[in-house]
Amino acid sequence: MKYQDIYPSDALLRSFDVTRSHAAELMTLEYFEAEPAEMPHQVFDQHHILLNLRDEPHRVENWRGDEHRDFIYHKNEIVVTPAGIKSGWKWHAKSKVIVITLDPKKFESFAQKELGVVLGAAQLQDIPQFMDEDIVQAGVMALEALKSQMGSAVMYESFARIFLTKLIQKYGADGEEYEFSKSFSAKHYKRVLDYVAQYFGQEITLEHMATEAGLSPFHFARLFKQTIGETPYQFVMDYRIEQAKKMLADTARPMIDIALSCGFSDQAHFSRVFKQLAGKTPKDWRKSQ
Repeated sequence: MKYQDIYPSDALLRSFDVTRSHAAELMTLEYFEAEPAEMPHQVFDQHHILLNLRDEPHRVENWRGDEHRDFIYHKNEIVVTPAGIKSGWKWHAKSKVIVITLDPKKFESFAQKELGVVLGAAQLQDIPQFMDEDIVQAGVMALEALKSQMGSAVMYESFARIFLTKLIQKYGADGEEYEFSKSFSAKHYKRVLDYVAQYFGQEITLEHMATEAGLSPFHFARLFKQTIGETPYQFVMDYRIEQAKKMLADTARPMIDIALSCGFSDQAHFSRVFKQLAGKTPKDWRKSQ
């Protein structure tokens, strides 16, 4: 059974309604503001992770296996229930929560292939509840990427990967690596990605992005690739092409204008990169829409 099957109310926003990115294949993000209610006790095929955004502490009851937990839920507090554990919920005040569900096999594969972290059979079980503003902020930024940027798949993918990386490091990285991860927070990444979103039509260098991050170009490039899954240059190109596709919807807009608006030196450069990433020339893409 999926966690989504028994929600007592509809999500205000769902990631799979907005974007179909690679991260969306691994994790589903949903946002709720639900009146007091409860969910039946079930065993689910997914991990589910609740990020509390409500400013005021409020009473929540949670059944986790044979344990009944009655506690005060605070802002930036995270509750994790792994797949295969019977769980149920009852909340006594209006909620304001992000619910993230993860496919265990895909999650394990991501951790190992992308980060070199091996998660055991008991993945996510050793810390059921904890405070972590940085991980919550990564989830919030993924949510905001769905709300804004016209549902930018590139931005959502990036913030989703930041969330997943920080969550995996919480459970699987050694102490030194985890402390470094916390020192380079989700807010640092947001400054870099916001910079790209604002200046994608201009020249953007590795040095520009590293300055926003407050790191040397070498350390920034290594950390960015590890977390986002592509080089800073590749990310900028992906974002430019995504924005170009939106501009191509205006059939009266000249190609050269789109090329220059997206930061390409000329139309030939734009067409070459567009075909490489989209599989079609801008002209063919426009015709196919």
